[in-house]
Amino acid sequence: MSSPNSFSVSTAVTRALSEQPIVDIHTHLYPPRMGPLSLWGPDELLTYHYLKAEASRQLPPGISVKHFNGLPKPEQADIIWKTLFVGDSSPVSEAQLGVVTVMAALGLNPRANDLSEFRACRADLKPEDYVDQVFRKAGVASVFMTNDPLDDVEGPIWQEGFDRDPRFRAVLRLDSALMGWPGGVEKLNALGYNVDKEISQKTVSELRRYLNDWCDRMDARYMAISLPPDFTYPGKSSIAKLMGGVVYPTARERNIPSAMMVGVRRQVNPVLRDGGDSLGSWDLTNLENIAREWSDVTFLITVLSREDQHELCVAARKFPNILPFGCWWFLNNPSIIEEITSERLELLGTSFIPQHSDARILDQLLYKWPHALKVIGPVLARKYGALRDAGWPLTEGDIKRDIGRMFGGGKLLAD
Repeated sequence: MSSPNSFSVSTAVTRALSEQPIVDIHTHLYPPRMGPLSLWGPDELLTYHYLKAEASRQLPPGISVKHFNGLPKPEQADIIWKTLFVGDSSPVSEAQLGVVTVMAALGLNPRANDLSEFRACRADLKPEDYVDQVFRKAGVASVFMTNDPLDDVEGPIWQEGFDRDPRFRAVLRLDSALMGWPGGVEKLNALGYNVDKEISQKTVSELRRYLNDWCDRMDARYMAISLPPDFTYPGKSSIAKLMGGVVYPTARERNIPSAMMVGVRRQVNPVLRDGGDSLGSWDLTNLENIAREWSDVTFLITVLSREDQHELCVAARKFPNILPFGCWWFLNNPSIIEEITSERLELLGTSFIPQHSDARILDQLLYKWPHALKVIGPVLARKYGALRDAGWPLTEGDIKRDIGRMFGGGKLLAD
């Protein structure tokens, strides 16, 4: 361990980040044993909704978004490649730059005229071997999945059973069961849960049984739901009643966090399908109400609007059971990550989780973490430099310890 003032803070931060095995606390990734849910390769990467939305702004003449949506995925990928990477503009958006970073990490030519080399580069690799390669290159030790028992594809996989890869940790996703109630009643009934359209005491009891059963089956580390910006608590809406009557008491009983990702406005442009969602600002007095009423429950919170970030930090200062995490979705851009990370360090110290990848395609780990750490590293270095300049006898051990806490999944989620 270096003595105070005898080392480069920037170098120490870079070293600590490069040596820290990352626990990615929110993704949509799945192990190969989960079959069609495990997505990887150029066709999946290029047709991710970020790039679909960007390509829709400049599709070739004669190809409408509606026509594009009806094409097979490889054809969509070819069009996006030609439009965004072989066209007459440079691929400088974060999603475009991400593809370039992925290809460079795999030793491919990002200025290729087509995707043939990219498609061929892993033809002889087993999916499991590619997972190993990507995790190693990205510095990721484990990821948290997003698991929905009511999903028509995923549910049967859990029911039939599969060999678990311990690097893929389960999270019980609640959206399809609880959002838009009573939309989930039929599927819940089919699984043997005797719920009614009315939110009766029987329905509440059966929903809590559903949560407990599936947390046990999956070994779920937390429960998660995405919520619209008009979510109010307490409130008369079905989702407010279900969160207060089902989710929060179950989280308290099981001593696991309740994660809320708030600010999604669904399908503002339906023609873009999964790329058609937008965002809105949330009134965080609702979070204060929740944290105050459920003071013994930990709430993992990320909000989608940039304008809400400062208020989230202030709320977390007032309620120790609020744990901000990540720069989610539209916030996952370097300039915004830098701003949010600085703000959180200044208001919360190291008591937050700086980032998660939200990756849906395995290959995305190859750019999302390197890009984020390239921004977060200098922010940390400036703060540690200011700490040492203020008179604190900083050591490299201090830096390594803090980064381990922030990027190792946090004490609440670590094994």
